[in-house]
Order: sequence, then C-alpha cells, then structure tokens
Amino acid sequence: MRIHQLSVLDALASLKSTATGLSYAEVERRLHEYGPNEVEKVVRKPLWLRLIKEFTTLFSLILWISAGLAFFGEWSDPGQDMAKIGYAIVTVILVSGLFSFWQEHRVEQTLAALRKLLPQQAQVLREGKVTQVPANRLVPGDIIHLEQGNKIPADCRLIEAFGARVNNAAVTGESLPKMRGAGPTHTENLVDSKNIVLAGTTMVSGQAKAVIFSTGMQTEFGKIAHLTQMAGEEASPLRKEIAHLSRLIAILAVMVGLLFLVLGWMVNIPFWKAFIFTIGIIVAMVPEGLLPTLTLALVLATQRMAKRNALIRYLPSVETLGSTTVICTDKTGTLTLDKMVVRRLYLGKTFHSPIEVKENKDLVELYQPFFLTALMCHDLKEVEGHGKSTFLGDPMEVALVEMALNVNAEFSVCPKLDEIPFETDRMRLSTIHQAPEGAVLYCKGAPESVLPLCQHTITEGKIQPLDAEAKANIIQAQDAMAQQGLRVLAFAYKKLAVSYDRKRLEEDLVFIGLAGLEDPPRPEVSEALRKCQEAGIKVIMITGDHPVTATSIAEEIGLVKSDNPTIITGEQLRWFSDVRLQLALDAKEIIFARVVANQKMRIVEALKKKKHIVAVTGDGINDAPALKAAHIGIAMGITGTDIAKEAADMVLLDDNFASIVNAIEEGRAVFENIRRFLTYVLVHNVAELIPYLGFLLFKIPLALTPIQALSIDMGSDTLTALGLGAERPNPQIMRRPPRSQNERLMNWSLVFRAYFFLGLIEAIAAMAAFFFVLNNAGWTYGQNLPNQDPVYMQATTACLSTIIVMQIVNVFLCRSATRSVFSTGLSGNMLIILGVILEIVILLLINYTPWGNSFLGTAPIGNEVWEFVILFAAVMFILEELRKWLVRKRLLNLASRNGI
Repeated sequence: MRIHQLSVLDALASLKSTATGLSYAEVERRLHEYGPNEVEKVVRKPLWLRLIKEFTTLFSLILWISAGLAFFGEWSDPGQDMAKIGYAIVTVILVSGLFSFWQEHRVEQTLAALRKLLPQQAQVLREGKVTQVPANRLVPGDIIHLEQGNKIPADCRLIEAFGARVNNAAVTGESLPKMRGAGPTHTENLVDSKNIVLAGTTMVSGQAKAVIFSTGMQTEFGKIAHLTQMAGEEASPLRKEIAHLSRLIAILAVMVGLLFLVLGWMVNIPFWKAFIFTIGIIVAMVPEGLLPTLTLALVLATQRMAKRNALIRYLPSVETLGSTTVICTDKTGTLTLDKMVVRRLYLGKTFHSPIEVKENKDLVELYQPFFLTALMCHDLKEVEGHGKSTFLGDPMEVALVEMALNVNAEFSVCPKLDEIPFETDRMRLSTIHQAPEGAVLYCKGAPESVLPLCQHTITEGKIQPLDAEAKANIIQAQDAMAQQGLRVLAFAYKKLAVSYDRKRLEEDLVFIGLAGLEDPPRPEVSEALRKCQEAGIKVIMITGDHPVTATSIAEEIGLVKSDNPTIITGEQLRWFSDVRLQLALDAKEIIFARVVANQKMRIVEALKKKKHIVAVTGDGINDAPALKAAHIGIAMGITGTDIAKEAADMVLLDDNFASIVNAIEEGRAVFENIRRFLTYVLVHNVAELIPYLGFLLFKIPLALTPIQALSIDMGSDTLTALGLGAERPNPQIMRRPPRSQNERLMNWSLVFRAYFFLGLIEAIAAMAAFFFVLNNAGWTYGQNLPNQDPVYMQATTACLSTIIVMQIVNVFLCRSATRSVFSTGLSGNMLIILGVILEIVILLLINYTPWGNSFLGTAPIGNEVWEFVILFAAVMFILEELRKWLVRKRLLNLASRNGI
C-alpha cells in the first residue's frame, strides 16, 4: 500500500517517524542521505557559450569566411582596399551578435528576479518542540505545521487537518481549491488523494499537521522540473529558414566565384588576379547587411510585441508565432480572469443574477439571511491596505463576501461567537454570530451536505416547511447550475435559543438559497478566438479542471460551437496509443480535461508529429515540460511560476489569450517583412555582381570597386532595409491560413523578382551610367584606366550613385510584392523616410566631400549624369508597377474562376 492509503499511525511508521518528530541526529543523517530540499536549477548553457553561439550561426560563419577571404586578398594583392572590407564584415558580425545576445540576456534578467516557488522557512516539530528551520533543511519523516497562506515546502501526508483547503493550480492546473483531510483513501493516484499536499502548492484556508515523505527532486514538483530539463529544445522555423537561406547564398556565391575563376583561366587572366576578383565576387554575392538588418528587425518586432503585452525571450520566436497552426491553451487565467465571481442565485423558486438582486431592494430585504450568510460565514482574513480592506483566503469565499457587500454595502458584520469548521467529510462550514435579536447560526456548503439538515425554506420572505416538491425544485436548480459549469453552494441559517446544545446546532435549519460561482471568461477572448478561426489556427483547451467546467467555458467563449465536441480526460488519455491520440487530434473541436504534466507534453509531441507548429500556454510547474517541448512556449507573466517562465519563449505580461493573437499577427508580419528586405537587399547584389562579370567577359574596366559595393551593403541601404523590416501588419494578414512549412523564405517568385527583374533593371542602369560617363570623356573600348584616373573615378561614382538612387525607388516598390505604390503610399513608415534621407546624405558625401572621395575612390559627377540616372529610376518604377498590375489581374481571374 502507498502512503496515502495507510492510516496516520502506519504512515508515520512507514517513514520511521513519530508524533513528536525526528531527533536532530536523525535529521542530520537523513539530510546527508537524501540531500537538501531543493529543486535543481534548469540546466542552461553557460553565458560565454551562449555568447559564442551568436557569432557561429551559419550566416555568421559565411561572413567570417568572407572576411577571411578579404584579408587574404589584401595579403595577396595589397592596395585593393580588401582589408577595409574584412574589418567592416567583422564589425558587422560582432555588432549583430552582441546586440542579439544583449536583447535576449536583458529579457532574461527581467524574469530572473523571482524563482521563489518554495518557501524559505517552515515550522517543523523536532524532538517534541516546534521550531523554524530553512525549508531546504527539511527531510523525509519531518512533521510540519501548516496554516492559511503557507506554501507547502515538500510532498506531505496529512496527519491532522482542520478546514484545510489547498490551491493545486501550480502543479495540477486545477483552478478551484481542494479540500484536504487526514484519513486514509483508496485512490490509486497519489496526486489526487485528499490526504496529500504537494510541494509548490498553497494552503488557502484551515490548519494542518503533516509528515514529509518526499523532498527536493523526488517531489512531484522536482519530477516536473526534471521533465522540463529533459525536454529537447525545438529549433524555430525562422532559424531553419535562415540556415536554408545561408546555405543557398553560400552555394550560389561559391558557384559564381568558381565559374569566374574558370572563365578567367579560359581567357588567360593571370591566376592570382583572377583569384582576387573571385574573392571580390564572393564578397559581393554575400549580403553582409542582411544579418544586422534581420537582428534589428526582430528586435523592433519584440518591442512592438512588448507594447501589446507579449515579452519575447528569444528573437527567432518572433517569427515562430506567425507560423503557428495550433495553440494549446490552458483555461484558468488565460481564457478566464482567474477570479471567482457569483454568476447566478436561486432564491425562493426563481433564478436571479446578483445585478438583478442589487436593483431590486425588495429581494434584498426578503432574502436578507442569504446575504448575511455570504457576508459572515467564512474563514477569511481581513487585511487593511491602501485605505481599504481586502480579504485573503479561499477565492470562492472572497467572491461571496464581495457579492453581499455589492448588493448592500450597509450590511454589518455581527461578532462571531463560535464556529463549526469546514471538514472534508462534512463539506460545510457553520459560524455563530451575535445578532441584535440574538445568536444566529449561518451555514454554507455543498448542497448534498446542507440540504438534508434543512426542515424549512424561505419563499418571498416567509418561512415554510421544506416538502418533497420544494426539495426536488432545489435539486433541479442545482443540476441546472452545475450543467452551466458553475460551482454550487447551498445556504441555510437558524436562530438559536439563549442556551443551545452545540452537538445539535446543525439541525432543523432553514434553507435560504443557492449560489453558483465561476471563473468568468475574459471579455476579449471571444473576439480573439474568432480571429484564430479566420486565420486558420486551431485552438485546443488543455486544463486540469473538470470536463463540465471546461466545456461550459469553451461554449461560452465560442471555442466549442457544436453539440458534440471531443472531450478527453487525463484518465482516458492514459489508455490512448500514440496513433489513437494523433487520430483524435483531427477532431474539429477538442478539449482535454484533468490532464497532468507528462500528458500535456505528450499532446504537444503528437501535434508536432502531425507537422503542426505548436504554441503552448501555461503558468504552473506542471506546464513547464510542454512549454519547452513546443515550438513556442508562452508563460503567464502575472500568475506564472518562475519555472514556467524559464521554460518559455514568450511571456504574456497581462496573462491574456487575446495578447497571443496580437503577437501572432506581429509574427506573421515579421516573415513578410523579412521577405521585403531580403528582396530589397538581393536586388543591389545583382547590380554589384554584373560589373565583375563585365570585367571578366568583356574586358572592360571594373565599374564598381569592392569597397564601394560594401558601402551599399553596410551603409546606404541599412536603414531603408530596416524600415522594410518594420512594416506594419497587412490588415488582411489574419484572414489567411498559416504559411506552409514547405514555403521557403526565398522562393522562386522572390528569386525571379529580385535577381532577374528588379536586379537586372538596376544592374543595366548602373552599367549604363558607368558607360555614359566614360563615353562623354572619350573613352574607347580596350583602353585601360588606372584606379586613380579622374575619369575612371567619376564613372565608378556614377555606377555607385545609380545603384543608390535606384534603391531609393526600390524601397517603396518592395513594400508590397503585389500592391501598387499608390496604395501602400510613400508615408506611414518613419524608418523608410529616415533611410531615404540617409541615402541622399550618403550620395552627397561620396560625391562632393574630400573624405568620401578619398575613402571610396570617388569623384563628383555632373548634372547630366543625375538626369540620366533619374530617367532609369522612372523606368524601373513604371515596369514594376506594370508587373504588379499583371499579377493582381491574374490573381483576380484565378479567384473568379474558383468562385471566390
């Protein structure tokens, strides 16, 4: 037999303890054997290792190789400014890595302040005397004293209990306090046993004495913490996409570079010269500005999300949200307010809401004993603070007191004379108060416990016999309220004689009504769920609460609309095979109730096997393994435990499900924005590549030097690219289904548009400007031009300036792949406006300042060149607008054929 199935004496004997506690010598021996009562910290990679990781992503490695090649090129052929390129690339890697690390570490610091789930001190009985000891010095066999408000320091078996109720939400996810008693039970599951209290939970009322049977990592708390550590981290879709993109860019750059090297050999270019230019091509093909732009775009997205109450811990999690196909959400505190409220009253023979009663003074007068019972029959502690009184204790009792005072704030509390405490087997509480007319007993509890004690009832203010018909009506009313997911309490009272027999106090009571309480749903949740349905995101409720309660809330908020949703309890789930669970998850509407930690993680793993991108919410210790196993774990910021926050990728600052939907909207925008600035960056990469190919194939002067190309990647285009990364979500973005996992960041549509359309137009314009200057200066084909020749410097300046001007136009074209500039507008994004101003300033600096001329090898160009460039910019604008119009027309025709 297990400890919860034993009697109190047998439970003590099984732990070799006594009613007077352990001796100090035995405590020391057990402390040495079992270790301190502490939960090991979640294993984290060392800080230095996490810092290094930021500099060793695949894209960072490509940049390191590019920098190395640049330094090698400078060593092989000094004077080509390759060292400047190398230093600039190293700076990009360091700044991006440090910024990313700082952002994530800063968020961690804001969450690391708490981690105090277990109490610091405990009252323990040793050698017959009660003493205060640090909680980490407790051992199995210790006997501890518990009272209202205490956090339970270890897993314990109760040996005495008086009105004990425990909030298990942090461990089991159940929202309502549970009654606890000292008697043995025949329950198989230890966690559900009524004589067991678990580490990390809280006593909400009563007093108890308990013997500890598990400490530290052996507690249920510790087992869940261990399960969290064992759960593998899931790479985010964005990390996978960036890795894929990095491989593509690396392969493309190397292939083009090798092709150049082979072609150079074929046209008799000296090997070392061809090799140096190969390095230049590889550097030109790698978009060095992509990494810092991506990092900053994600940081800006996290800041926008923080304003919408979603704190992102890891930058790639921003985009993961946008890929989400399933949200597994708990109920209490996320879908609901995590606050008990009186929803319905049954007075006389009629249902009323508390608001209706408040507005009807006659009802208040007729059923005054009902409200006095709610006001006075409780175990709450009244605390003064900030000029007003608050009540601490069972949330249901707090709700009843608040309801009574709200109905009539002039109700006065009479002095308490006596109390018959709440017990597990009694299921009720009775208090005796000195009223002006004499002593009065007020009683409340479970209807099945209170109703048999009643012989009379109140109807319209008159006391009448409680006959069989009246009892049947009361039971019917109770069932109707329970079907709505309400927690039902019965109220009764009795006027006492001057002298009374305490043993017969709870006899011949007057039944006065029923109260139905619930944790009401958040008002924003219904709209948030509607948005999820429009966006093709499936929402699954996973809760530790009773199936009836869960279903009632689900129906109220619109999560369940059919008459027959699929409801699976934790007990049923124990017998499900993995295949059966995966098939069950195909149900359109599904609720999991009474589930435990490993089952929640099992559901997440099953969804991942079905190729879903899974977001999971949670606040308790029991949620931590699932939070870590999911693609994105979402912890509650207000009610969330520190272990849950540690395991999560995102923290909801307001514990509100609606904030998740807002964050998903931002996350979806991130993917689209990355595509926007990726297109923008790749366009000028083509314009940077063509001069090298022209130099090789047609033996013309190099139209753009490596340092000039880098000035675009890491100078003129940085702020405008970042502006594209910070575009606001498209209003229609939440009316589309989640993107397919097979949909690549750089797809064929993007490649065609960036490389073969916009990039080609820009490259033609840049080369045209280069030859425009050369021809005006009388250059002839085959004529060599030294690097310091003023004509050559003017021509390269024209090429560089053309690319920058074309990119000014391109940034507005890239705000949408299909919508016209006339609909997206030129305003609405301050970063783009500032970026355009920056590009104009850079144009002036590189053309008309000695410093710019010296650093980049440029020379001022004349007005006729600017007119030539602007003409090409206008052509680019017209051609892209025409392409967008054709795409919109094709989509419209496709929709028309499909009857959309």
